[in-house]
Amino acid sequence: MRTACATIRFDKKRILHSCALFMLFVIILIASSAFLLADDETEKSDEERYYELMSLFVDTFEKIEKNYVDEIDRREMVEAAVRGMLRELDPYSNYISRNDIQRFNQTVDQEFGGIGIQVFVDPDTTRLTVMTPIPGTPAYAAGVKAGDTILEIEGKSTDGFQVSDAVELLKGKRGEKVKLKILHNNEADPIDLEIERDVIKLSTVLGMKYNDDATWNFWLNDEEKIAYIRLTHFSRRSSEELQTVLDELVLKGMRGLILDLRSNPGGLLSQATDISDMFIESGRIVSTKGRNTPERVWDARSEGTYKGFPMAVLVNRFSASASEIVAACLQDHDRAVVIGERTWGKGSVQNVFDLEAGNSALKLTTASYHRPSGKNIHRSRNAKTTDDWGVMPNEEYTIDFSNDELRAYLEFRRKLDVIGAVEEEDPFDDTQLNKAMEYVESKLKPEKEKETE
Repeated sequence: MRTACATIRFDKKRILHSCALFMLFVIILIASSAFLLADDETEKSDEERYYELMSLFVDTFEKIEKNYVDEIDRREMVEAAVRGMLRELDPYSNYISRNDIQRFNQTVDQEFGGIGIQVFVDPDTTRLTVMTPIPGTPAYAAGVKAGDTILEIEGKSTDGFQVSDAVELLKGKRGEKVKLKILHNNEADPIDLEIERDVIKLSTVLGMKYNDDATWNFWLNDEEKIAYIRLTHFSRRSSEELQTVLDELVLKGMRGLILDLRSNPGGLLSQATDISDMFIESGRIVSTKGRNTPERVWDARSEGTYKGFPMAVLVNRFSASASEIVAACLQDHDRAVVIGERTWGKGSVQNVFDLEAGNSALKLTTASYHRPSGKNIHRSRNAKTTDDWGVMPNEEYTIDFSNDELRAYLEFRRKLDVIGAVEEEDPFDDTQLNKAMEYVESKLKPEKEKETE
């Protein structure tokens, strides 16, 4: 009797599964029949097209389940299909599985065990690529650079990886090591690195180099009181940290500022709007527009504005997202001159939708950022160089680095970020920074001449 009962229960499961598929096909059949009875020239409705496509998916899934040589895992197959759909959209939309949801829900200001890199899937190569290493982290010390392609993590090929796949392998306990195979930008042969994980703390407001007491030196020209601030990321405390530094510099007589956003991959929108608001008194900061989402706008407030000094913003091909919002805002309001290279063009908004009662989630691009001028920031998959996307430097202020120059700059920058770094005999000639310095000094020159009259 127990055996028979168990058999009946097993058969019920199969019957329920078959019934579910049968009912779906009945619905599709009814919709299809209605269409066939209609006039041949009548266009199919969206609903009819939807059922036809669902029929394709269900039919394929059923045939795989029944006929594939090995037994399959249904969840793995469905999740693979979901990831495949999202991969067709853009590099920033992805599926967060049950295994990843807890890690995903951690806020950016928490400490975690890792090596300290920001990664993305390059839309041109579809390979996992380093957006930027975080200064002061194990990856940075090991020589990982922006633009590096990560070919393998712990012996696993990253071909077809999404960002969440990489994060799962890169994060771990402090002291544990992770093996990477990396191809430096514009080099032929990959290298193997073994990097020890550490607790990662996102310090985002940095200076030109360390002082002897391990504090940051924010003066580029102490005599002329021209300050230099490098923002590496837009984390939860960035605006607070920046305000603290700016208050100190103003008290010490700051007369000009260079804000370096080169290789800054972005971060929190709230921080981008707060930081932009520090430098303009009124007007639009940024807006977002989507196909099925209402327009949202962020406007500046007059309180607490830092003004009365010339300002330059440095950007490059790896400046993205929140970096582009700040650069575009200050450029459109004529508050700063933008110098360097055209930015990355990551001007999209991702919203997170709960799936399976919050046990998994869908991170989906739902809108695009638009600068105060109304122009688009986001670079679509098929965008041309002549299209409006990213942030272009001001006229006559475009200075492109070759791949060799970019590598030399990143290496020079990495060495300066080491506490106690010795100044090199033949330092890198940072023509982008030199141009920014030249601009600020030119704006200060009339003031200096007026003071000497």
